[in-house]
Amino acid sequence: MSNLECPYVNIASFATIRYARSHCLAWLLLAQLLGSPILAHALPAFARQTGQNCVACHAGGQFPELTSYGRLFKMTGYTIGNKAIPLSAMGIASYTKSSSPADDPTFAKDAVALFQTGSVFVAGKLNENVGVFAQATYNNYDSQNPDSGGWQGKWASDNFELRYADRMIDTDRDLIFGLTLNNNPSLADPWNTAPAWMQYVPTQFGVTGPDAAPIVSQLGTQAAGVAAYAFLNQTLYAEVATYQTANGAWSFLSQGTKNADQVELQGSNPYARLALSHDWGPHSAMIGVMAMNANIYPDNLNPSGPTIHYHDRGIDAQYQYLLDPHAATVQLSYIAESIDNGGVAGIAANSSNRLKQLRIKGSYVYRARYGGSLSYFSTTGSSDTALYPDAASNPDTRGWVPEVFWTPVQYLRVGAQYFNFKRYHGAVANYDGAGRNPDGNNTVFVYVWGAY
Repeated sequence: MSNLECPYVNIASFATIRYARSHCLAWLLLAQLLGSPILAHALPAFARQTGQNCVACHAGGQFPELTSYGRLFKMTGYTIGNKAIPLSAMGIASYTKSSSPADDPTFAKDAVALFQTGSVFVAGKLNENVGVFAQATYNNYDSQNPDSGGWQGKWASDNFELRYADRMIDTDRDLIFGLTLNNNPSLADPWNTAPAWMQYVPTQFGVTGPDAAPIVSQLGTQAAGVAAYAFLNQTLYAEVATYQTANGAWSFLSQGTKNADQVELQGSNPYARLALSHDWGPHSAMIGVMAMNANIYPDNLNPSGPTIHYHDRGIDAQYQYLLDPHAATVQLSYIAESIDNGGVAGIAANSSNRLKQLRIKGSYVYRARYGGSLSYFSTTGSSDTALYPDAASNPDTRGWVPEVFWTPVQYLRVGAQYFNFKRYHGAVANYDGAGRNPDGNNTVFVYVWGAY
């Protein structure tokens, strides 16, 4: 195994987090707790194991975005260092203010400071070749009570990965290889351009972006998969995996998901990934491709008959410049999806559809303390009156997300984002036929994000 000592923080994607519940006092108390001097480095479980500062593995300390060393720590199975207490926790408090809240439950907590969500982690080294990263998350505003109409919270499985890894090094070769059991396609990927990691910051309540997304980014906590991977000479990365429904013996990977909400996959569904990576001096660059095929039953409660066929193909790239006191990262992800309804009636007006998703992000951090980013998102695709009934039959949504953040102490980040929509549901104005424009969904989102 590698003798590189470096921690890794794996923070869950929060694109699907809906709501949390509390008052302004809860926000202030959480910020005070997270800002206390007992905070250490990166995810505490990994910090105790490695003893390293978070900037060793995270670009400018911007968890969970990984440096080259952080990627090596992940690919070698979270096993570097000594065994330690494998428990950590994370919490987010937030404030959201929309430009023009719609008459919709998703805006229920607009202009209210609240405790948004919390997670508990079991993460670290099990033996010299096996490590684990397991997360359970509580969302206060998960769903509405059908009787009272009030919002209620729920604990549920979040990202999970059990990884076996080994490393063979000689004068001509450096080969890292392993296996991983996980519940999210691309979760095992060490680059933040992967669908599971591209949107890793918490998101605001209310309108957050496109209604449609490629299936590869929708299967988190829904699927159970086994992946084999290899990283040769710190240059060529390859991963192949197969995913099925996370039920039966694998139901622990989807705990908290109701049967009616559980995606039902037919048989085994393949995922593949290739990437070329190169480091020189303070620079690091990667370009990669990915592919996934998924066959999904239209009725989750009756997994039989014909299925809907999804084919996702993507290309992504990343560049990093890391030289103290500067840390800069540029990321790009493009995924094209074709959807064949397979003869399933009533699912879509068209027999086949296409969806394209583009995401670009640039970020800069100074002295691992002050930072900012600018993101662009664009989702386009076929118009379909049945597939997108709430999106004016068109998934076309585009916009920008500038962000500023401050890390006063390790494990605590205070940030503000502004979601600026340039196009929504296929229109630049009056997208709902009732006079509502895309900028009515523009949103300021302020958050306090920390771990202990």
